[in-house]
Formats: sequence, C-alpha cells, structure tokens
Amino acid sequence: MRFSEAWLREWVSPPVDTRQLADQLSMAGLEVDAVEPAAPAFDGVRIGWVTSVEAHPDAAKLRICRVDLGEDEPLQIICGAANVAAGMKVPVATIGAVLPGDFKIKRAKLRGVASHGMICSAKELGLAESSDGILALPADAPVGEDIRAWMALDDQCLEVDLTPDRGDCLSVSGLAREVAAINGMTLMPSAIHPVVPLRETQIPVRVLAPAACPRYACRIIRNIDSSAVTPWWITERLRRSGLRPISPVVDVTNYVMLELGQPMHGFDLATLDGEIQVRQAVAGESLRLLNGETLTLRDDTLVIADRHRPVALAGIMGGAETGVGDATRDVLLESAFFSPQAISGQARSYGLHTDSSHRFERGVDPLLQERAIERATHLLFTIVGGEPGPVVMVETEADMPRRRQQLLRRARIAQILGVVMPDDRVTEILQRLGMMVSPHQEGWLVTAPSSRFDLVEEVDLIADLGRIHGYERIPVARNRSVSVTRVAAEAHFDLDRARLALVSRGFQEVITYSFISPDLQERVDPEQEVLRLANPLSAELSVMRTSLWPGLLQTARYNQARQLERVRIFESGLRFRLGAEGLTQTPGLGGLIVGPPDPEQWGLPRRAADFYDLKADVEALLVLTGAPERFSVHPDAHPALHPGQAARIECAGEPVGWLGMLHPSLAASLDLIGNAYLFELDLDAMSLGVLPKFSPISRFPSIRRDIAITVDEAVSYEAIASSIRAVETELLRDLVLFDVYTGQNIESGQKSLALGLILQARSQTLTDSVIDETVGRILDRLAVDFGATLRK
Repeated sequence: MRFSEAWLREWVSPPVDTRQLADQLSMAGLEVDAVEPAAPAFDGVRIGWVTSVEAHPDAAKLRICRVDLGEDEPLQIICGAANVAAGMKVPVATIGAVLPGDFKIKRAKLRGVASHGMICSAKELGLAESSDGILALPADAPVGEDIRAWMALDDQCLEVDLTPDRGDCLSVSGLAREVAAINGMTLMPSAIHPVVPLRETQIPVRVLAPAACPRYACRIIRNIDSSAVTPWWITERLRRSGLRPISPVVDVTNYVMLELGQPMHGFDLATLDGEIQVRQAVAGESLRLLNGETLTLRDDTLVIADRHRPVALAGIMGGAETGVGDATRDVLLESAFFSPQAISGQARSYGLHTDSSHRFERGVDPLLQERAIERATHLLFTIVGGEPGPVVMVETEADMPRRRQQLLRRARIAQILGVVMPDDRVTEILQRLGMMVSPHQEGWLVTAPSSRFDLVEEVDLIADLGRIHGYERIPVARNRSVSVTRVAAEAHFDLDRARLALVSRGFQEVITYSFISPDLQERVDPEQEVLRLANPLSAELSVMRTSLWPGLLQTARYNQARQLERVRIFESGLRFRLGAEGLTQTPGLGGLIVGPPDPEQWGLPRRAADFYDLKADVEALLVLTGAPERFSVHPDAHPALHPGQAARIECAGEPVGWLGMLHPSLAASLDLIGNAYLFELDLDAMSLGVLPKFSPISRFPSIRRDIAITVDEAVSYEAIASSIRAVETELLRDLVLFDVYTGQNIESGQKSLALGLILQARSQTLTDSVIDETVGRILDRLAVDFGATLRK
C-alpha cells in the first residue's frame, strides 16, 4: 500500500516527523518498506499563463510563446510541444531554475529567437515517466505562484508492506485509524453526506449467489459531461499512490478505493442489457477484460452479468465491452461486498492480480458499500455533473459476516504481554481501534469492527493491545521455567557434520521451494502419489515435492544458463508423500553434480564428473554414521535415472536412498549441458549410527598377500568381500580391490578381480604357514560360494 503522507495527515496529523511516523507504523506491525519524496528536487518553477502563441519564422515545429508570470512584462519562451495553446496555465522554469537531474535553465537563442525560460512537461518535472506534451494546469491555478508550493510537492510517499491479515489497512482511512490509536488522537475523516437523487431511474438487480456476494449496491448517474477533466488534486493523489489517472469516472472509483478501502467499478449503462445479475459463470462463457485479454470462464467463477452475458469478473476486473469511455453519457456505479472465500485465488488462477482482487481476497468492510457509493457520487457530481438516481441495495442478512463478542481477560493480558495494563488504557486502545467494549467481571466483552477479519481469538485482541501500547514500552523479563533439555544420542547421525563434509568437498548448499511443478514431479518421481495444493502460488508451483531432486535440477539449470559449467549443490529438507497412513513428511539429503569434478587448473587434466565421483561423495557421508560397512550399493532402475547408471543404497538390507546419472531424456527436456549425477538419502533411516570402539594396536607387522580370482561377471565385489570377512575374522585387517580385468585369457562371461589381503595378528608375527593356511581357507570359501578359481 503506497500513500501520500499529506493525504494521511488530513485524517490525523500526529506531532511527529516522517521518519518517526514510519517507525511508529513499523513497530505497530505495518512495516514501512520505503519513504520517497513525492517529487524530485527542483526550484524556480512558477505557474504561467500563455497569452499568445506564434509560429517560429525558421522552425516549423517551434512556437514563440508569450507567458504571463504576474510581472510587468510577459516572458518570451520558445516551445516545441504540440499541445501548447493560448489561454493555458503551464509550469514555467525561469532563468536560474534548476530542474531534476541538476538541469539549469539559462538564457538561450533557438534559431535566432531569444528564449527566457522553459515551459515544462510532467516528465521534465519528474512527475511522470513519460509525457506527450507540456503539463496543462487547471484554469484556476494562480499565476506567478511557485508550482512546488501550490501542488504541495514537498510531500513524502510511504510504502507499507502489509501482512495478508491486515486488509483493513489497505486504505488511507484504515492507516489513519492505526496512527490515531498509536498517538492517542481523534480521527478527522471527510464528511460523507447522502446525495439527493435527481431521478428515480434504477436498474433491477438479482443476486443469484448470495453466499459469495451478500451485499450489492449500485446507482445510475445520467447525463454526465464526458469531456470533463479530473481535478489535479485527485490525479496527484493517485500518482503518489502509484496509480495512473485515466478518466473522471475511473479516477474517482480508484480514489474512493484508496481513501476508504472499497473497490468500485463503473459501467457504461448504454451497453448493459436490462438488469444486473451476480451469479456463477457458466463453464465455457467468455469475457474480454479491460486489459484486452479474453478469458474462457469456469463454473466456479463469480461474475457480474446482464441478461445475456458476463460483463465483469466479480471483485477482479471489468469487461471491455461495458467499460466507461469517452462517449459514455450514463454510468452505473457498482459497490459490493464479495466474500474473501469466493474471490481468493480466482485472480491468480486466471493469471491476474488487481488492486480490487488484492483487497477482496483479504476482506473488505461489509458495511462500507453505501458510504463508498455516496462518496463516489459526490465527487463525480462535482466533476462531471449528471443526474444521480437512488442507491439500489440488495443484501442477504443470513450470509453477512457475523460480528461476535470475544471475552478478553485481564489475567490473560498480563500472562501474554508480561505487563499489567490499566483498565482505562485497555478500553482506550480498543475503542480507538473501532471496537465495541463492555465491562465483564474477568475483563471485557469486545466486539471487533466489521473491517477486522483478523480478530478471531482472544490472543488477537491482546496482540492489538501490545502493538498500540508499544512493544518498546513492555519491560524485558527473563522468565524461568522447569525444562528438560533433550540431548541427541551420541551415535545419532549429525546432519550438520554431513553438510560441512559436503561443503569441504566443494558442494554449495541450496534451499529450494517445497512446492514444485506437477510436470517435473511426474517425470522425476511418477510412482509416488503427490499432495496437490488447494491454493497454489501458480500452476507451476502446485504440488508438494516427494523428492529433493526437482529443486536441485531447476537450480542446476538456472546456474548453467548463467554460464556456470561446474555445479556441485546439495539440499536437506522434507519430502511430502501420500500413502495408506496419509501424509508423511520425511527428512532427506540430496545432491547433484555436473561438469568437471575439480576446479580448472593446470595440474589436472580436464574431464567430466562420473558416477564414481558422486559415489565417493556419498561414501564420505556414510562414513559419518560410524558403520559404513552396513551400507551397500546395488544396481537398480529408477524412472529419473539412466538405466545403466542407477543404484539403490541399502542399510542392513533396507533401502535408504538412490544414486545415479540423470536420464538423458529428462536432461534434454531441462536443457542441462553434460551428464548430471544425483543422490538422495533418507535421513530417518540413517539417524542411528554406531559409536566407534577402541581396539588395541598390534605391535606386530602386517603382511599383504595379493590374489587374483576369476568369477562370473554377475558376482559383485561386495558379495566377495562379505564372504572373505565371514571366513576370516581374526587376522584380516583390510581388503583392497586393486584391479578388475576382462578380455584376453579370460573366458567370456567371466572377470578377474585382483585383491589385496592385509593380514595381521595381535599376539605374534605371522609365519608363512599361517598365512598360506589363511589364504587357502579364503580361496576354498570363494570357490564354494561363487565358483571362484585362482587365476594362474
């Protein structure tokens, strides 16, 4: 919400400067993001009256203007703007004036004719990003007056970042109420008096969806002056609030929305057929909006319609065919209350976001419609004239939001805020915020104002007391409580250590969205049922992730698109999976590498990372469990991984993760360059590690014996290692695989494995006979288990 400080101070003007005002709002939970001047610095610009315009003798596009500044003689100024004309009031930068950008006005000659100043456009004064000609001022602008003072440009614009529950502050009146309560002052709102109807003309209204629209008001105004111009003070307030002036009817409805918080719309009455209907759309109906976009409507969409077609997307945007234009003579003003539940998410589902939808989604005061339509009528009547009819109000009392009383207890205030607040202070704050307060033996019975949809529980009222009383005025108290600190088991797998280990191996940690694209989810983990969001941020972020890989893949693509060849990233977070027991949230740790395994340097040859580079990283994590031997890697198939480079990670026979190369088709669809490798581990399955145990170091030397065995190609090294360790538990200290060979002198379907056996005794030096006996037992066991033979 962007607003003018000067406009706010018409409602309430506390004895604080701009910075203090911004601090007060921020401390009250209405965070001020920015404070900017209403206009850039300039001086020496006055209001002039163009008395005559003549053609330049030597330049077809230039004109010689004489401009009266209220002095003895008018100034001669050369102007190139096409819209300059005699009788206009214009801003004039006199000799010595300094315009935005430190542009100084000096005496000049243009094609031989002297010019004693410059007639300015809105852009040249910093009041607009672009302009088609000079800035035309109202006819009653005082000649000779400093334009900065006359337009009150020494103003500040405050940008407030409101939380979604504070829709009541999306207006000057709502913010003024907060400022008045903070400073203990009384509001001075603009008086709104009912406009006396000059005609009895009205249009029939039928509300066919009363739950979505419990209150609808409208009024016909006939015979408006379509050539009228919006007063500068309205257009200036719109500009300072970030809105562009368009036409009197649109400008007034926008002005009332900013002032009171009630979105409104104006229809060209001549384009409407017979009546107004508030109903659900018929699936397949189309509507061309004011922005030129044509929508095909769904049957869950609330629309404003006449007898034959939709004419507006309720609470979002009007239709182009019934909008107010230059030829409009009769206007239908609309002011309604739409239920937040009916509007929420509708604009976003059609790819739209408007000031109206922003307010209706958060909740507009359901009792504001008649005041808003009277205010808009009064403003329009003073600008475009016309003959207003009576206000037509259709209300369904049963569907209006209920204002219920809430008990606020003294003891609870002290318990939550940690301060005893006097009764009169509590009553004062609540009443200044527009609440109805009556005494109760435990405290107060409080009824929230109709504009406050966020006040649901007792604690909400206490939060308001804390905000307005001032958090800085609540004394600091160090509470004491009896608590038991839970200490993680010493053998617990430490995620922080795992993250540091990955960082030490060249990885960067990332944090991605938990909600992802359904298309990417389907391609990465198609077999897992997903949780779909009821109100997603967008269609591309509409399901909860079941794997960490989609976020990692999108991050890798983002970085590669910015010429980063080497990407090594990891993420820890929750996966959301639906099953027989409902939704489960399981913590996981995933990573991705693509590009060279090492930074570019002269001492290493350049190569792309492969499966075993990532496998080494994963093994470094498994070591942190204290028992890496419990884990094993088995070839398997995964929809997102390459059929020949995918492996399942198991712990004691139970699956705990995956490892492999991204499937080429998926990599191509994501425009990834090079082979990407991914891993994912289930942290719950790794949570309990094994504590290391001390083992005395042998004083006797170790002996290494190398053997080469021939086995079937399908036999894994892991199976062979398990068999060797099972047969020799006393002397075997380590086992090394240092060669794998297939080819000449090896039968087809066979492979040769070269193994290094590290043997060591704790009580003696090993003799050749003991070593030979040990190796023999190992070979016999391998022959029995795998049909292994000693390679000659």
